[in-house]
Amino acid sequence: MSSSAALLQPDASGSRLTSRGDLTSFFMQLAADIGADSYMLVAIVHDQDRNDARIVSSNWIFDAIELIGKRLIANLALGPLTVAPGVRPKPLVAAHAPDAGALLTGEEARLLDVLGHAEIYSLRLNVGRQRLFVLFSAAEADKIDLAALMKAQIKCCYALSGIPQLIAAASMQDPLSDRERECLFWVSEGKTTDEVAVILGVSSNTVNSYITHAIQKFAASNRAMAIATAIRSGII
Repeated sequence: MSSSAALLQPDASGSRLTSRGDLTSFFMQLAADIGADSYMLVAIVHDQDRNDARIVSSNWIFDAIELIGKRLIANLALGPLTVAPGVRPKPLVAAHAPDAGALLTGEEARLLDVLGHAEIYSLRLNVGRQRLFVLFSAAEADKIDLAALMKAQIKCCYALSGIPQLIAAASMQDPLSDRERECLFWVSEGKTTDEVAVILGVSSNTVNSYITHAIQKFAASNRAMAIATAIRSGII
């Protein structure tokens, strides 16, 4: 059976995704079906003045992620080659770095090639209000089945739409700084802004600033929602 035909077979993949392990198995199989060597599921969170990439699931080696860095991963996910479901994707080919414009430098392109990501496809996933992207890559160009890739993108959207809480928890991880976490904790304990300022030895304006940053990182509308999200995620 061809990879394209395999992706069209009915299954209950989405209903079986109940853990991070299930998520890993799902993407490993999907990558194999389309001819990709690697995958990376990325959530993009707006962190103050920049976009921060949160890796939800990936089979990239740790050293590759460290060398590439979260900034470049975010750039790849948000770059001009990223496509929505139903749009024919175009690959980022490391050997053609000059064609990538400001997306990455020649040195970054060479690094991607050496690390086994000679060709990368970046796909946007429509999963509720979350900003999710999946990067499929191969060590050689033209290895990934393009028709199967487009079907895989739709399959990802359906599967992940059924597990919003798992994805949210996995992508949240702990985006807060120590001070932001402390401020939210004391507010959750019923302390006022002035009381938190005395406890931490900072000004009330500083406390409000930390709490505002925490609210923004959680994409919450107010303190109560930010505290609820932090508690559900086990952050405080």
